[in-house]
Amino acid sequence: MFHRWPANRTHAAFCALEWTLVLKIMRNPAGIRARRHASTFPITVRPTTTDATIARAIARHTAPVPEEIARGVTWGADEKVLLVLAAAGWLASRGRSASLQCAGNHALLVAVAATLLPHGLKILFNQTRPDRLTVVGHVHGISISGKRDDAFPSGHALHMGALASAAATLPGNARRAIQALAVGLSLTRVAILAHWASDVVAGFALGVVLERLLRVWTGYPARDTPRSKAQ
Repeated sequence: MFHRWPANRTHAAFCALEWTLVLKIMRNPAGIRARRHASTFPITVRPTTTDATIARAIARHTAPVPEEIARGVTWGADEKVLLVLAAAGWLASRGRSASLQCAGNHALLVAVAATLLPHGLKILFNQTRPDRLTVVGHVHGISISGKRDDAFPSGHALHMGALASAAATLPGNARRAIQALAVGLSLTRVAILAHWASDVVAGFALGVVLERLLRVWTGYPARDTPRSKAQ
């Protein structure tokens, strides 16, 4: 007679396997690509212990419904959506006041730059996405996001960092609402295990820096002169 293997032991076995995979990636500077030995680039970025702990907790405690919701919400920070919105805003600002035209120019330039920058960085850096290193997470509703080794940095978070930075020029309530939205959308990337937490923090910070640097070029935020207000 064979004894039935308890369900909780099966779950524990999956968790142990998942944790072993994460630790293997963290401890192996060469990552999983043998080609790393042939050149300096791409540079392998390893998740921190905190990253792994957060990802493991999400994988063990999430469920299909919240994961489905998070996957839908995360589209709000997608580069394609933001490029369309920025282009629409730019067109709408033509023929308006100087400050609005400046804001339109700035938004479009930031959106384009924030789209290109993470793609360039992901050529230089390799990091395996956490959704590729979980077993329990897929049982609980985690899906597959993007290319396997494109975790660092988070492009979605980079866009949101730029948005939060640009919103700093707005009045109090609007500023707080937009910045809260930007942070919330960034966190969905961690919730669906598309990125490690540090990828999102790095992407958000890069977005802030990028937006501030581009202000030097665009002159944002511009102030209307009495003549432009009269128009």
